[in-house]
Amino acid sequence: MHRSRLVGILIDTPAEDADAAADFWSAALGATPYPAPDEEQFTVLQGAVPGLLTVVQSVDGPPRYHLDIETDDLEAEVARLTALGAEPVSQWKEAHTLRAPGGHIFCVVPVHSPAETFASKAQTWP
Repeated sequence: MHRSRLVGILIDTPAEDADAAADFWSAALGATPYPAPDEEQFTVLQGAVPGLLTVVQSVDGPPRYHLDIETDDLEAEVARLTALGAEPVSQWKEAHTLRAPGGHIFCVVPVHSPAETFASKAQTWP
């Protein structure tokens, strides 16, 4: 058995526009922006959506939104989602990027939430 849950929405923004996007989205959502420690491509929008990590991510591609699903077993969660019809796209560090039916990109990542948050909010899968 393994567990997973929707942990965040990422606002993928071309690198040259990332600072302006972080300023805009933090003001629009009433959030406090701060850089993620040791990951300069991420600006966390603290308080944007209660219970959901909201981040502006500087990317080398087109603007889009994507979801992150955190899990305590990457291999099992990727297998579960591909069995449901997702297609693997790429991998960066431990993050697996997949494409859902319909074309939407999402990532499967290791648990980043506090242990008690993950334990209380994650879905258990066989």
